[in-house]
Amino acid sequence: MKKTFVVLAFCLLLITNLIAQNFTATERSLIMSGDTAKMMRVLTYNLPPDLEILNTISLDIDPADPDLPLLARRMYLSMRDTANPGVGIAAPQVGINRNVIWVQRFDKSGSPFEFYINPRILKYSILNRKGGEGCLSVPEERGLLLRSYAILLEYQTFDGVKHTEMIEDFTSVIFQHETDHLNGMLFPDRMREQQNALALPLPQGMELFIKPVAR
Repeated sequence: MKKTFVVLAFCLLLITNLIAQNFTATERSLIMSGDTAKMMRVLTYNLPPDLEILNTISLDIDPADPDLPLLARRMYLSMRDTANPGVGIAAPQVGINRNVIWVQRFDKSGSPFEFYINPRILKYSILNRKGGEGCLSVPEERGLLLRSYAILLEYQTFDGVKHTEMIEDFTSVIFQHETDHLNGMLFPDRMREQQNALALPLPQGMELFIKPVAR
């Protein structure tokens, strides 16, 4: 009897976790709001209700959720708005605190845009690069940030399969920027965090080379 109870409790917990990964009724309502063939509004940091969402840590989503493809399409349209196009976007930027992002893959032929579900950065290189960044949610502001040159990324696709990939250079910067959004951090927050951080330059005269890899 006790064993049966434990098994039932485990099954109930498993079912609860699966349900928790689906969109809530409020999230579904937002995804379906307005003309679903058009973009969703991009939240901005200067509006207090928007900032509260942007500063909230996001949750994983079930890749099989039936409304996820629609969210992905509308997020893409928001990111590629001709008035203010970007190279990446995270779901919190359209009001949905779920772990999904779009990233333009400058490291691939044709620089395609790709959608990533439940991305996590598993490792960061100690080698950093400094570069300028902007954000659709922080319009008209740019800044210089240090980001890891390479990252090891884990993510899921719509079929639920997990993948790991090593990503380098500017594309890795986009992934770091977008996963910051999933953790409730905007790039000005990251800039302030780095103000007093220790970063050592490479020894003078050191030469670095990248050996092309056949694809």
